[in-house]
Amino acid sequence: MSDKSKELVYLVDDDDSVRQSLSMLFLSAGIENECFSSAEDFLAINPSEQSSCLVTDVKMSGLSGLDLQKELIARGLDIPIIFVTAFDTAESRKEAKRAGAAGYFRKPVDDHALLDSIRWALSNNE
Repeated sequence: MSDKSKELVYLVDDDDSVRQSLSMLFLSAGIENECFSSAEDFLAINPSEQSSCLVTDVKMSGLSGLDLQKELIARGLDIPIIFVTAFDTAESRKEAKRAGAAGYFRKPVDDHALLDSIRWALSNNE
């Protein structure tokens, strides 16, 4: 069983308002999180895969969420990834699924469904 105080959600989205609202949602649900405005900033911290998951936008300036997923796989990091996007396409859904996405949501995101997906991802990444 994991230590709930050690669970962490990494949030990567280039939209300040999305980062702020999702961070507040996570905190209100008792989920610690760290926010990043780009995939590059996130990768620079050398993230831990221990009891964590990643919520990221698909379409961002710089590396996309799908590119970020590929980079994490290339680095050998097995962090469950949940995608959120306002630019949903069949191809991005297929690509995310092929690479093992833990979840995929269209914006605006259903808060309860996203929180359930995060809890599932964290429980499977202990």
